[in-house]
Amino acid sequence: MRLGERISERESQRFVGRETELAVLARLFEDDAPYSVVHVHGPGGIGKSALLRQAAAIGTRRGWTAFWIEGRDLPPTPEALDRALAPALAVERPLVLLDTFERMSATSLHLRDVLLPSLPAAGAVIVAGRSAPDPGWFSGGWETVTRELALGGLDEAQSLALITALGVAGEEAAARIVHWAHGSPLALQLSADARVTGATDFEPGVPKEVVAALIRRVVEAELEGAHPRALAAATIARVVTPELLTAALAGEGDPAAAHEWLRSRSFVEPLGGGLTLHEVVRRAMLVDLMLKDPALEQELRHRIADHLHARAVAGDSLLMIDLAHLVHDPVVRWGFSWEGSSRFRVDTMGPGDAVTIDQLMARRGIRGWLAMTQRIIDEAPEVPVVVRGVDGAIHGHALSVTPAGAPAAAEEDPVLGGWLAHARAQDDRRAVLWRESLDHGHEPEQVVQAMIGLAGMLRSGLSNVRYAYMPIPPRAERVLQFAQALGAHHEPSLDTHFGPAPIQCWILDYGPGGLLGMQRDVVYRELGLTPPSHDDSEVAPVDGEAVRAALREFHRPLELAKSPLASGATPAQRAESVRERLRAAVEQAFGDTPDEQLLQSVLERGYLAQDTSLESAAAELHLSRATFFRRLKRAVDRVVAVLAG
Repeated sequence: MRLGERISERESQRFVGRETELAVLARLFEDDAPYSVVHVHGPGGIGKSALLRQAAAIGTRRGWTAFWIEGRDLPPTPEALDRALAPALAVERPLVLLDTFERMSATSLHLRDVLLPSLPAAGAVIVAGRSAPDPGWFSGGWETVTRELALGGLDEAQSLALITALGVAGEEAAARIVHWAHGSPLALQLSADARVTGATDFEPGVPKEVVAALIRRVVEAELEGAHPRALAAATIARVVTPELLTAALAGEGDPAAAHEWLRSRSFVEPLGGGLTLHEVVRRAMLVDLMLKDPALEQELRHRIADHLHARAVAGDSLLMIDLAHLVHDPVVRWGFSWEGSSRFRVDTMGPGDAVTIDQLMARRGIRGWLAMTQRIIDEAPEVPVVVRGVDGAIHGHALSVTPAGAPAAAEEDPVLGGWLAHARAQDDRRAVLWRESLDHGHEPEQVVQAMIGLAGMLRSGLSNVRYAYMPIPPRAERVLQFAQALGAHHEPSLDTHFGPAPIQCWILDYGPGGLLGMQRDVVYRELGLTPPSHDDSEVAPVDGEAVRAALREFHRPLELAKSPLASGATPAQRAESVRERLRAAVEQAFGDTPDEQLLQSVLERGYLAQDTSLESAAAELHLSRATFFRRLKRAVDRVVAVLAG
């Protein structure tokens, strides 16, 4: 065996997953193939080159002759490409593989219009680059022979299989590497190498060699013309918007230009109306920033926390997810973070879910859960929250209520009944009472538990929660650490039993600034700063009639600027601030079921859509006038509940 053959054999042994992608590429080698050109694209380190080598092996076995052209080694000129492709024109079944195509994208027009049409009819072409193919590949007839293939990260099972093949032993070590690598084969390779060679500071202090190698091989080539302060902000913030960059740059640079520069990077993805760095890149660059310029990291985290807090208090309570992202303390992040959102999603309970949860609870020794919960489910099916994996399986669930929104069945619940009475006696509606909040998985980082915590707050309908009533078993160490870290106190008079297990009631008062203020305060303390004072205006409930009036005046800016929901200096700013609050509330108020989506559509067509009468909106949604107005009232009440608590 020659060295090249040994390399190919070993790589094939380590190659895992990508069955779907390989099946797409294998169709190039069929008789009367449905396409002749495949564009593979994805961020650096995601495994494009390895996938191409596997495709080349498949093609070679089936009788194609592979011609590999590496963009890093080729001058980006038509003449250089002509010379490189000349041998492929002379064989009957050439397989042309163009890797690192972003380095030769200037030749795309010449490749498409001159070279590839000259290939034999049985020729196959695979183009791999960081950016999606330009529109020219899907017009002028090329759309009949071209296929696009976006390459994402490996899933958890595939990542575990890869690092096992790379020699990592031990379930805990493997899980930590998978958590860091976020599906990137390159990050898995580098991290596994560091672990195998004896590095002991893998998490949270990743070996500097891993960080440097990852940045060098994934993003260094794209940092030309960089906006360093904007890039640093993007490594810190969960989502970057032009408004956030304005706050972060503090006059040092053009926020709009910086935002457009970030948008054009292959390691940046759209998320939630803004931009986010690919997770493995963000993690590596954050470590690099904290090592090289800790003062800049602290300054930007401070500015970003202030910006997000101000917007959240103004009505965009979804930003509590972004505030949670700024907290580094693992004890606090255990109860509030959104790190698992790429692998898990929060959902309402669907058909059969109650039975599944009943079985999961029975495994914990809690029998009769469904019998105890059925009335609550019947009266308020939106109250239970489940967290699902990508396969739809339930990985966690929670059940929580508020004093104002609790269904009647909760009054008789053995846990919630007494807690509701206590909360109402405090004369504060801004409380969330948890009967249960459980992670049914076995993840070391327990990201599901953290997502449940944020989901319960977001779905409470309260704009800024003040109190949380938490059920804690006496020996639940992680939960107790979380509660004590945030200053919760045990209320023995409310202790009870949940099935056979004793349950303590711990009450957490987030303070005058509410949950949003607490999140900012935690960031301040981590930065060694004194948290600013809070007042009750940060958690003051909004008048429901003001919300209804603002919806009616949504497209009348002069009237909207007079709304008590408004903030800003000019009438235009005040009107737009109300629109932002209403849009954020609409996004939060409805679930994912068809009925929930119809409610949201009724509200959006009835009030938010421009130049649409209520009658025409009813007709567009195929609803009778009576049904439309009945659903519109329900939808408006939901938005009122979100903004007014």
